[in-house]
Amino acid sequence: MNLLKNRNSVITYTVNRKDYSNLYISVQNGEVIINAPWYMASNQIQKIVEEKKQWIINKINEYEQVYETRKSKEYYTKLKTVKVLGINYDLAIKYKNVKTPNLSIEEAKILVTLPNKYKKMENNQIIKMLIEKMYNMVSKKEIEKAMEKARVTMQMAPEDYEIKDIRGILAKCDNQKIIINPNIAMYSRETIEYIILHEFCHLKYKNHTKSFYNMVKTYIPNYEKIEDELKGQIY
Repeated sequence: MNLLKNRNSVITYTVNRKDYSNLYISVQNGEVIINAPWYMASNQIQKIVEEKKQWIINKINEYEQVYETRKSKEYYTKLKTVKVLGINYDLAIKYKNVKTPNLSIEEAKILVTLPNKYKKMENNQIIKMLIEKMYNMVSKKEIEKAMEKARVTMQMAPEDYEIKDIRGILAKCDNQKIIINPNIAMYSRETIEYIILHEFCHLKYKNHTKSFYNMVKTYIPNYEKIEDELKGQIY
């Protein structure tokens, strides 16, 4: 192993001496290789390397840029788009040497990390389960905040509420109990707050009467815009 020092960096290089007619310099996987004639003295090699040092540094930098680009993209595969709190995220899958699947939100994507052994398996069910788990966690936090805000604003509250999957709808009021679908986590906080307040109004008015919507409008004047977005997914 040899060293080439300059003001900004230290370059390490390996010299291979064989029956070469000339000296050849190459950068292989970020490593500098010198193939030199067996008879060439070390100081001669050092001199040539010094003359080529800028070319060597440029090649090393090129390799590092390519490596980092590959590293950031290597194991990622875009699957589809998933909405969380009104924001669309690219759903990507990554295989890694881990024991259990997990999910995280990184910048503009939702990253599902799966063990390497899952590469040749059908993973749709696992990914669906992880997304549902994420929605449950997000919805629990957001619903608690929206419930408290509605309680303080309206000076009333249900006897109880429950977060569970309700096929085809996002929320409903069952007597004095409000039931909310965890898929509510797909929507913006403004929409979540409206859904909760809508169900609070059902504590007083069971049906969608004029009086019901007058009460809704008292607290959310632009409720019709949000209703259009939800398209009848709340009772």
